[in-house]
Amino acid sequence: MSVLNEKQPPELSDKIVTENYPMWKFWKRRRYIVAIFAFFGFFNVYALRANLSIAIVAMVENKTTTLENGTIVYGPEFDWDSTTQGLVLSSFFYGYITTQFFGGWISAKIGGKRVYGIGIAVTAFLTLLTPWLTTVSVYLLLAIRIIEGIFEGVTYPCMHSIWARWAPPLERARLVTISFSGSYIGTVISMPASAYLATELGWPSVFYVFGAIALVWYVFWCFFVSESPIDDPRISQDELEYIKHSLGNVEAKRDIKHPWKEILTSIPVWAIIVSHFVDNWGFYTLLTQLPTFMKDMFDYDLGKTGFLSGLPYLAMAIMMQFSGHLADWLREKKVFTTTQVRKIFTCTSFILHAIFMVAAVYLTTAAGTVVCLVLAVGLGVCTWSGFGVNYLDIAPQHASVLMGISNTFATLAGILTPLVTGFIVTTSSPHEWQIVFCIAGGIFVLGSIVYGIFASGDIQPWAVETEATTEKEDIGYENKSYEDVESTN
Repeated sequence: MSVLNEKQPPELSDKIVTENYPMWKFWKRRRYIVAIFAFFGFFNVYALRANLSIAIVAMVENKTTTLENGTIVYGPEFDWDSTTQGLVLSSFFYGYITTQFFGGWISAKIGGKRVYGIGIAVTAFLTLLTPWLTTVSVYLLLAIRIIEGIFEGVTYPCMHSIWARWAPPLERARLVTISFSGSYIGTVISMPASAYLATELGWPSVFYVFGAIALVWYVFWCFFVSESPIDDPRISQDELEYIKHSLGNVEAKRDIKHPWKEILTSIPVWAIIVSHFVDNWGFYTLLTQLPTFMKDMFDYDLGKTGFLSGLPYLAMAIMMQFSGHLADWLREKKVFTTTQVRKIFTCTSFILHAIFMVAAVYLTTAAGTVVCLVLAVGLGVCTWSGFGVNYLDIAPQHASVLMGISNTFATLAGILTPLVTGFIVTTSSPHEWQIVFCIAGGIFVLGSIVYGIFASGDIQPWAVETEATTEKEDIGYENKSYEDVESTN
């Protein structure tokens, strides 16, 4: 897919393409309809992922049960020890890490819309089968969770394939952040909802309700969302011309050739990969260890305060929207270049994340610590307007593959952080927790340095088709970014 206008680079086009609809009438812009449906898609992704962590509490708790023959027994429905429970909860990620790269590659071949929808729909269908399979064998539960992870693993990478065809350069951050913020809202809503369902209707209802909701979403996704603007029968001519003018060829091309050597030796690509790993390290350190940390430091049971448990996710969803709009505004008004915006949002976010994480572990009150951790997570999510969109800047037609590679490395952080924490925190002392959080802070600082030096917001030479590259070189626009592509809309 060429990122340039088919006849001439967008920078030199004399034609100013605009839309008749003001920004607040988002429902008349098909790309924002795509973003909204993607938002609810990621809502389902995280609801289907988090449901077991809540349901398992009811599945293993001691309770009085009357058998069919009238015998009354007291004990758990599933007598799983802590090792088995940990294996059940982690099994999803064994499958999840295997399809990051594949999801990016296949979506570039057959289209991101199809891969995204099928990934969620299959997960939803398997979720409906979970209660029955669990009663048969815990090994079937492990197998189905691994398979669910395999299908959900494609969702993040293939979303970049969708935006490579739908998102004008100066709207990338806001469209990407709208869609991805659904994952955090999904967590905020699904966790207390799952707890309510498990208590009132029994733990199987958790899987039935969210599985059914996701399948209903899939039907709407298939009907209302098209693979590319050209394929959308409901798009206005103004919007189609605007997107084509901004991106050039937006057809759902199926024969993309990925320059693997150039990708794997590209310094800007590795700057993104390092930043993604760093971001996940801090994210998983906080969100997997937060309840244990608060219990050890302040004897504070975060798990029983549903609002505070969901507060970090809520902060992330809000800040993600704010940062996405601000990043695009700074580029649209030409306050900063694309490279500068990506570096400012990523590096500033990393530094603030490090500061608040380290401050949290040295405070002596639970309230002060919670505030610092919420600020750390909320400000940390601004990286999605930095490196999180950077794939589309440097190589739009290869963005899904880059995301797949990057997310594979980043997922390793989710595996390593619990191991590192478990190795350090052996007596639950404040000093041990200080080491854990200081290590995370140091990794954030290192990531800020790497991204600040090596990142780029310019399209890379290997990411431009040969004929388009030649045309750019002939007119002296090699490696130019898109600050001058679009007029203010």
